[in-house]
Amino acid sequence: MATDPGLEQHFVAPLLAQLVALGSSAQRAVVALNGPVGAGKTTLGSLLQQRAAAQGLTLAVCSIDDFYLPWDQRLQALAGNPFGVSRVLPGCHDTQLAQACVDNWQRGGKLRLPRFDKALRAGQGDRCGERLLEADVLLLEGWLLGCQPLTSQSLGSGGSRWDRALEAYQPLWQTFEQLWLLRPQSWTMPRRWRFQAEARQRRRGEGWLPAGELDRIVRSSLESLPPALYQDPLIDRATGYATLDGRRRWLAGSGPS
Repeated sequence: MATDPGLEQHFVAPLLAQLVALGSSAQRAVVALNGPVGAGKTTLGSLLQQRAAAQGLTLAVCSIDDFYLPWDQRLQALAGNPFGVSRVLPGCHDTQLAQACVDNWQRGGKLRLPRFDKALRAGQGDRCGERLLEADVLLLEGWLLGCQPLTSQSLGSGGSRWDRALEAYQPLWQTFEQLWLLRPQSWTMPRRWRFQAEARQRRRGEGWLPAGELDRIVRSSLESLPPALYQDPLIDRATGYATLDGRRRWLAGSGPS
């Protein structure tokens, strides 16, 4: 992914420069990376972590998925959802725990993060311990980072269940020093990207999900918070963004001058 020259020049290098600058300020900043399923957020996070270390910056990288609620609570939070999924949707993350982890770290403590293993419970995933990290800067990634709840007038009477669930995330979003976006040229692409990633996991002998379940996961992210209503408005608030083609190559975008 990051070997694409355009993405390297217009997104990876500027983002790394911002992370290093924030680290030098000693403010323990949180930087958010928003991107749809399959966009390559995990790969990019690992790359940035390695390059940051080469410049003397201790960068911690985690996903909002690390803060999924424990199994029983997650099932209760998503009971009756029309997609038939046990994760992904707004409302299935422990936002209070995430906020507490960030607050403790920004007050000078170590960064204590939960672990979530997607291979547990036959691919449904569950909590499995925690990590205790030293960090100068935290890069948090996820598909819904920064998304704002809309007014009931925008959504009709009463709004939607998933829109209302976004309210609990807003205090965490307010800790973000910067927001960066990976966006597909077409919102039909995340499904293909996610299936490609799953095929790679299968070839490596790692845990994988059947096609029907994968399809439900992708559909739940695109239909619970329609991109036109929740993702497109983020462009105006983002520090930088990249629009990717079907092979995750840079097509367009902008960043800090």
